[in-house]
Amino acid sequence: MATEAFEEIVEDFEFIEDWEDRYRHVIELGKAMDPLDDALKVPATKVDGCASQVWLHVQIDGGVFRFDGDSDAMIVKGLIAVLQKLYNGLAVAEVLKVDARAEMERLGLNEHLSSQRSNGLRAMIERIRETAAASI
Repeated sequence: MATEAFEEIVEDFEFIEDWEDRYRHVIELGKAMDPLDDALKVPATKVDGCASQVWLHVQIDGGVFRFDGDSDAMIVKGLIAVLQKLYNGLAVAEVLKVDARAEMERLGLNEHLSSQRSNGLRAMIERIRETAAASI
């Protein structure tokens, strides 16, 4: 069910054995993202439940789901980039079919994130799912 872009991350992670190197790779994915326009960093796009500041701006065009995001924490920005690879470009109905927890387990992220980061990741996934569900 994962997008081709997410499958590329899975393949990259298969070749990166050391968790610290995987962590750095996630951070690099975040650094490669375009920053979210400050005008979009408003209460409506802020994700509650994250230890750091997180904003997700969803756009649905022609039934296709896309979002941009930003965070003040490098690893969280990287997690946003991973979620973009997982969800961006899917039909809105397909977003709800993605088992994000299982997909993230393929990367081994769940076992290596702090409980606060795991909670924040769950909050971001929940926001994505709620927004997709509300647009159907």
